[in-house]
This record gives sequence, C-alpha cells and structure tokens, in this order.
Amino acid sequence: MRPVRTSSAWRKGPYSFYWVRGEEVHEVGVGPVHAGVIEPGHFRFQCHGEEILHLEIQLGYQHRAVEELLPKKNRSQQLVLIESIAGDSVIAHTTAFCSAVEALTGVSPSLREQAVRGIAAELERIAMHLATLSGIATDIGFSLPAAAFGGLRTAVINLTASICGSRFGRGWIIPGGVRFDLDPPHIQKAHHVLREVFSKFSDIETLFFNSASALARMEETGTVTTEHARAAGLVGLAARASGLGRDARTDFPYGIYRYSSIPSPTMDSGDVYARAKLRALEIHNSIQFIYEQLDHLPTPKPKSPSKELAKNAFTIALTEGHRGEIAHVLLTDAHGQLAQVKIKDPSFHNWQGLALAVRENGISDFPLCNKSLISPMPAMIYD
Repeated sequence: MRPVRTSSAWRKGPYSFYWVRGEEVHEVGVGPVHAGVIEPGHFRFQCHGEEILHLEIQLGYQHRAVEELLPKKNRSQQLVLIESIAGDSVIAHTTAFCSAVEALTGVSPSLREQAVRGIAAELERIAMHLATLSGIATDIGFSLPAAAFGGLRTAVINLTASICGSRFGRGWIIPGGVRFDLDPPHIQKAHHVLREVFSKFSDIETLFFNSASALARMEETGTVTTEHARAAGLVGLAARASGLGRDARTDFPYGIYRYSSIPSPTMDSGDVYARAKLRALEIHNSIQFIYEQLDHLPTPKPKSPSKELAKNAFTIALTEGHRGEIAHVLLTDAHGQLAQVKIKDPSFHNWQGLALAVRENGISDFPLCNKSLISPMPAMIYD
C-alpha cells in the first residue's frame, strides 16, 4: 500500500516504484498521458511474457484543489465545483454535499423532493452501468452489444436532459431539495423511455451473456477474492461482485431509500463476469424502482426557507454512486462558515482492487479489468 500522493509530494524526490526482478521479467509503462478523455494516471506493469505479476498505479497528476476552494466560494459556486468532481457521478456527489449542508442548516427536503432525488440517482446509475457494459463489450470485440448498450445510455441521459437541461444532471440537485420537479409530461416521457430501454436491454443482455466467446473472456478473468476485497476495503459493486454486501442505500439508508428499499444483489466469483452481470441486474432493479416512484409520487409541498449553517459543527453524508460509497465531510467555524471539506470517491478504495484483479492475468485483459472495476470515467484525484 502507498500513501496518498498530495499536490506537493513531487517536491520530496523521485517516486520509488516496486520492481519485480527475474529472468525475462519486463516492465510496461502506460500513461499518465492517455488517449480519449481518461484522467491522468500512470500504470506500471511488471510482466513475465504476457502474464502480469504486479501492477502499481500512480495517481495524482491532476490537482484541481476542490476541497481547498469550496470554503472560499458562495453556495452557487460550491455546487458548480461539486458537480465537477466526477463527471459520471454528478447526481451522487451533489446529493451527498447537499445532504451534508441540509444537516448543518436543519432544512429537510420534502418527501416528493427526496423521491425525485432517488429517481435522478437511479437514472444516473442506469446510464453509467450501460456505459460500462458498452465498454466491456468493446474491449471484448463484441461490436453489436457495444453499440446497443451505448445507444440505450444515450436514451437515458437524454431523458435526464429533458428534465433538468443537462444530460449528466447538472443543476438538478440543490440544498433543500431539487431545482426541477417532475411534471405530468416528464412522468409520461420517463415511463415511455424506460419501457423502451427495458425491452431493448433485455434482448441485448440475453445476447451478450449467452455468447460463449464473451463468457470465455469474462469468466475467471480479473478475479478479486472475498478475502482480498475485504482487505483492500472495496466498496460498491466491486465489493458486491466479490461477495461483500456493501451498499450505502441499504447499510445507511438516506433520502427516499429510508422509505422505499431497492434490492442490492451480490455474487461471489469476483471476476469480470460477476461485475458485468451485477450491472445488468442493477439496471433491472433501478428501472423497477423508478417505476414505483413515478407511480406513487407524494404531493408537492412549498420549499423550506434557507438557513445559515450551524456554528462549530461537523457532519458526514453518504450516498451510493454507481461505483460505490461516496462520503462528504463538512466542518464549520465559529461564524457558521464552511471551514473544511473532505470528499471521498469510491475510486479511492477500488483502485487497489484493480491492482489485485490483474495479477496472473494476461496484459491484454487489463482493459476488461479496468472497465469492470473503475470505469467509465473514474475520479482519480480531486484535491
């Protein structure tokens, strides 16, 4: 295990990588400059032939000082920063931050607003699980499911955009509730889009998970045992695929999840197949959850007036993003101003799981392991 690399760590001297010595052992370095939109990170593989003996992941090349900037900004500016932490977890991170602010102000969203937040969160989960399944299919070379999963993701994020104006949910969640409610036309459209997504997804899912060649690439690839998952502290779907029942929605219910439960299945094989299959199961569960909320939305209520933050206070808020548990810690000073913020993305835990998953696998299987554990757009560093 390595200490967290801070913005000033590079001043302390060269980073000492772990080396495997031996006959015909060679090293493969990837990054920190990558193609596409991946954030900067350096991956150093110690290999014997095609087999990976050890992977060391060095992150922290990009520092945006989000935690340092937050106490210096007003509420609107803070929300913009929070929404920029991880582009694929806008709803999850913003809900965590707003929940912490609400705890410090004593303002609670109405039951309807909590339900709308839950719908937003599950739409984000569906979209990102579809994006990851598309990526896994791409890395396998199975082009039809890759394109189909990607197309369904577009339908889901376009639904989000029709409600709040942003495909990733920016501006939807605010302290005290939501900025955009669900009007009857939105509810009708959501039913229509999700019915289409569910029907088409079921067909593509059957094709994908019944393909012998796809199963050959996923089964027993990138295995993280239950013991290793517990030792590394994996969270979210990565943990559930290794037999650990970790889900903030059920372990620490918040918002609408205190009143409406959602299944949180687990598998114990810990391989790429388990992580892919769980995503498919969660898509089914999330769609069903959204149906239930849409059909039983509580009556709207007037918004509670905003209040000042409590003085000399401390609070922690947890949410469950598509990668796992997100934690926001807020502290205030004697004047009731935000003094310090600490943010923990699930990737903080799960990157070590990726290093464990690739051991004794072929280097060509690294993309599969990476997609199934971390993707689609990981938050590598935000401090």
